[in-house]
Amino acid sequence: MTDTRHPHDDCCHEPPAGERTVVQPGKAALLKRLARIEGQVRGISGMIDSDRYCVDVLTQVAAVKSAMDAVALQLLENHMKGCVARALQQGDATGMVTELIDVVKKVR
Repeated sequence: MTDTRHPHDDCCHEPPAGERTVVQPGKAALLKRLARIEGQVRGISGMIDSDRYCVDVLTQVAAVKSAMDAVALQLLENHMKGCVARALQQGDATGMVTELIDVVKKVR
């Protein structure tokens, strides 16, 4: 039988004890990107430990920041396509728009 659910159908939901969880679309790709970023950060530590030229270190810091921004944007897109869309369909526009504005302020 074919699964006809939308990839975001299980996105945000309230499990017991009030802690929110999410079934993250593209989870494997996100984790792969984060592992690469983790390696870049370790590389920056090594550069500093090896007394590398400041501009070279700053170039790598900028690359990590850019990579993290890309991860944040992907997560924001997932949230909007899944959780936000579902909340709007269920009539919770005010609460979800407020939450969305707050999260955009955090990631900008």
